[in-house]
Amino acid sequence: MIEQAPDRRNFRRIAFDAKTELRQNGWELPVKLVDLSLKGLLIERPEGWKGNKALPFDVDIRLDPKAHIKMQVRLTHEDPGQLGFVCQYIDLDSISHLRRLVELNLGDEDELHRELAALLEI
Repeated sequence: MIEQAPDRRNFRRIAFDAKTELRQNGWELPVKLVDLSLKGLLIERPEGWKGNKALPFDVDIRLDPKAHIKMQVRLTHEDPGQLGFVCQYIDLDSISHLRRLVELNLGDEDELHRELAALLEI
């Protein structure tokens, strides 16, 4: 019998499509957002990817012309098709937008509070 490793994610991923840009050291690249959570995001790996894993990235997710989620992230895993990032910094306006987005997608206020509590424990 094959035993599967437990899922270590404490945060529900929300499949979401929004105009997203990734920036590092003066360059910016439009990317395809796959999903995001209170803790990070997953994008499709862009053609010719040459990001520096040792340095932080800035991400700008445009919800509408006036509402953005801006995060400073660190690349945590990469494979031929996708790149995963963990959030290192997010401002108050951005976390408010992200919290509301997660709340609307979870549909369960208790689960949202569990995720927020888990985020504060990290």
